[in-house]
Amino acid sequence: MPNRAELLKQKFETSVGLPLVEVLAEEWIQQVLEEAGVGQRESIYTPMVTLWAWLSQILDPDKSLQNTVNRIVSWLVEAGLKVPSRDTGAYSKARQRLPVSVIEQVFLESAQALQAHNPPENQWCGRRVLAYDGTSVTLMDTPANQAKFPQHSNQKTGCGQPIARLVVWFCLTTGAIVQVALSGFLVSEWELSRSLYSGLSPGDVGLADSAYGTYADMALIQHSGADGVMRKHQARATDFRRGKRLGQGDHLVTWSRPQQSALSPEELASLPETLTVREVCFQVEKPGFRSQKIILVTTLLDAQQYPKAQLAALYRLRWTATEVNLRHLKTTLKMEMIYAKTPEIVTKDLWIHLLAYNLLRLLMLQSARRTQVDALRLSLQGTRQMFNQFRTLFAACRQRERQRLYDSLLLLLGQDLVPLRPDRVEPRVLKRRPKNFPRMQLPRQFLKLKLIA
Repeated sequence: MPNRAELLKQKFETSVGLPLVEVLAEEWIQQVLEEAGVGQRESIYTPMVTLWAWLSQILDPDKSLQNTVNRIVSWLVEAGLKVPSRDTGAYSKARQRLPVSVIEQVFLESAQALQAHNPPENQWCGRRVLAYDGTSVTLMDTPANQAKFPQHSNQKTGCGQPIARLVVWFCLTTGAIVQVALSGFLVSEWELSRSLYSGLSPGDVGLADSAYGTYADMALIQHSGADGVMRKHQARATDFRRGKRLGQGDHLVTWSRPQQSALSPEELASLPETLTVREVCFQVEKPGFRSQKIILVTTLLDAQQYPKAQLAALYRLRWTATEVNLRHLKTTLKMEMIYAKTPEIVTKDLWIHLLAYNLLRLLMLQSARRTQVDALRLSLQGTRQMFNQFRTLFAACRQRERQRLYDSLLLLLGQDLVPLRPDRVEPRVLKRRPKNFPRMQLPRQFLKLKLIA
């Protein structure tokens, strides 16, 4: 039995785990497992095998448990070892035994490793920029999921789906995920975001849309030693005739602490009574479209060090840094719907998706350094597709050949460049007509009874 487990661990580490060898050592992962109290079992699905198998499952276009078990069976057949049952029960139970804390720690380590691969010359004005936004994920409609992640209140009982809410922080220059907050749909994304502000490092810059251009967010970010660049909230009036003028459409103003906020009275009272911010106005010109006026608010007050044009160029990158990357998570990696029946497996599956995303970003960074191109110009979908093709080769070849294949993979990834499409705009509409079936208005078991009657 240990021979089979060791073979599978080696196969996974030399295929799906190959890009992570430099940043996630096996000894470190074993230490994390021991600290979590996870012991070895007389099973082919050891904690290490389960972790790598789950990661390969997410990266594969066919994300079913059966497909993952079939891959394991094929490797054992090739090695001439005893073949286990093709039933997915053993693998499913192994996923349940793997603690959430272990997967979360592995993800956080991958995030730190990616930041270490981000040289200072790639940063904006010498500072790390973190762009963030909220999103939601639908889950299987089970009583356990409904209890942890309730459905929207406008959906009838038995006719809706549980919803998980996430706030994801992306590194602007690498595209990697740095921080994540997860909760049920009833918790606002502002509350989740504010729980992450303490994780900012001095000198960081937070970049977000107008939902976060509030007094509370700007003050909390500044309290962490960081700075914020947000689109100004639409509820606040703007008058460039007031304040200290820095240039055309550029001035310093003093905001007063609001009387009411979503924060608790204690948290609101802990904020400073006034806050000096800089408001910047610029026009976005697009051929064939009416020009759009955008007003930014920031705690970067030095107009010489952070010119208005630099701030405008920074905000133009927000869409790619958040909306496009969230689409990669939900569409490319198919995280929009999590097919798990319990909140525990839902949470683990989400962390594994985030880890898989960072693995692809690490591959793109390695390829960018090798081919001397911008990592953000590389295609994440193309990286996933090409990596999946090479994974079977990595698992079957010898060490010397494996390094040659890996070098070839990095060179090929550097040739798959995404076209430059600044200010790209696509209408949020569907062309394909849905099938003419009515919406579910009753739970499924009642509808089945109607068919029988």
